[in-house]
Amino acid sequence: MPTVLDEIVEDTRRRVAFERTIRPFPEVIEGSRIRPRRTGFPFIRNLEADGMSFICEVKRASPSKGMIAQDFPYLDIAREYEAAGAAAISVLTEPHYFKGRDEYLEEISDAVSTPLLRKDFVVDEYQVYRAKEIGASAVLLIASVLDDRQLEEYRVLAEQLGMNALVEAHTAEEVERAVSSGANIIGVNNRDLATFKVDLGNSIRLRSAIPDSVVAVSESGISSPADVRAVSDAGYDAVLVGEAFMRSPDKRALMESMSG
Repeated sequence: MPTVLDEIVEDTRRRVAFERTIRPFPEVIEGSRIRPRRTGFPFIRNLEADGMSFICEVKRASPSKGMIAQDFPYLDIAREYEAAGAAAISVLTEPHYFKGRDEYLEEISDAVSTPLLRKDFVVDEYQVYRAKEIGASAVLLIASVLDDRQLEEYRVLAEQLGMNALVEAHTAEEVERAVSSGANIIGVNNRDLATFKVDLGNSIRLRSAIPDSVVAVSESGISSPADVRAVSDAGYDAVLVGEAFMRSPDKRALMESMSG
């Protein structure tokens, strides 16, 4: 039977096909070139800084948790993350399952200087150009969604546009594919996107498969200082934290706690 991930990917393909009729591809390409945005790959630069780097997520909902934030002052949330010292901010733009919007990222990019990751399900190069146009410093490429050719082509395209690509893997085989694609940032997702089961041990098991020259990010299921210590001890450079920060009334205090 189709998984939730299968449904999201099929829905995304339909969404992109529709978006292409609203804004033709040449317009998006031109928009990605003329709109002034940050340069110099600030996303990876921040993740490479000493100590554990935090990618804090602006997320309204998810398929596994439902509505996380009924009240969603996304600009205030992003500003709070920046004030708390986030290395980067991940912004969900998938509209149906995560209740995201491109406009959230575009407005946040004008409100903060912290580099932004466009968190979506990339299935088409159109989305990479669109990410640049709305102000992203990085795009997410999910290994289980893309074939080897797409992984490499979309990563190269992102870098040509001045963005980084965070290549996400969940299994040893996907980590190997990410490395082969030339990824310089690899995220290990502790959540199985087919079942949405979370296992922090996934990051621990797969860290040795990521070369030391690659920035390693542990994603999902991180909610406590103990979780951060565990992946830090395993050799991760950064963590991506979503729900824990979104539900916290004091994001700065939580980040300070997680940072030790």
